[in-house]
Amino acid sequence: MPIILARQIHISKAIISTSIRTKSHWSHTRNFSSSRPRTLEEVRDGSNVTRTFDKMSRPTRPRRFAPLDPAKRREGDERPTLKGIVFDVDGTLCLPQTYMFGEMRSALGITKSVDILDHIYALPTASEQEAAQEKIRAIERKAMASQEPQSGLVELMEYLDSRQIQKGICTRNFDAPVEHLLTTFLPKSLFAPIITREFRPPKPDPAGILHIAKTWMHEDGGNSLIMVGDSIDDMTAGFRAGAATVLLVNDVNRHLVDHEHTDLIVERLDDLIKILEDGFEGRA
Repeated sequence: MPIILARQIHISKAIISTSIRTKSHWSHTRNFSSSRPRTLEEVRDGSNVTRTFDKMSRPTRPRRFAPLDPAKRREGDERPTLKGIVFDVDGTLCLPQTYMFGEMRSALGITKSVDILDHIYALPTASEQEAAQEKIRAIERKAMASQEPQSGLVELMEYLDSRQIQKGICTRNFDAPVEHLLTTFLPKSLFAPIITREFRPPKPDPAGILHIAKTWMHEDGGNSLIMVGDSIDDMTAGFRAGAATVLLVNDVNRHLVDHEHTDLIVERLDDLIKILEDGFEGRA
């Protein structure tokens, strides 16, 4: 019998449970905040829209976590315990489908220098925003049919489940490609909460990651978490939330290896298994 989980929709401070789903292990969290999205420039310049996160914007480096292998833990080891990992989707859980971004910008009539979601949220009417959203959703629906899992995806998730490490998702995708990936490649693995682009503000703002931490009842923001992703938005959102960051490196994002918001790099997802078993050590 499938597990029934409520999809929670957060409207301002009220929480209303609705739209029950019967798909196994599918929990989807949305936030329909009326505030506009924050740009990467605002996140970096310390303007008042991000002042709430100032204390979490300068996490202590290097980031470290105690080994998950009990046999490798030592008395007096003061490294904190890892409590959860947040994952991006496109380019992280599945192979990159970066061609979508060109198709989206073409459909919206914008240049490469313009952020897709910033453009949509800046449109003057709700009907124009929804029409633009549907244009990019159509591209994502078509692309999800050709999703391929990242190397080591299943192995890493099985390991995290065996160590009882919580897993969440924070993505700028909408829900259908996320659900397709999880039900196709990880039907037995639980991810919750799942933050999609309906949650505002999106990455690179840390709000989504901090929401996940709060849902997991963490009192230290993102300090007990790792954010795994493949983009500057992922690294910056994780850094700003106080989380350790792991870059899944490829030929396109290799310039982020030495970025100040990147703590560690891996070339395959299952490279993380030995790292976590032995104890996570971010760069100084």
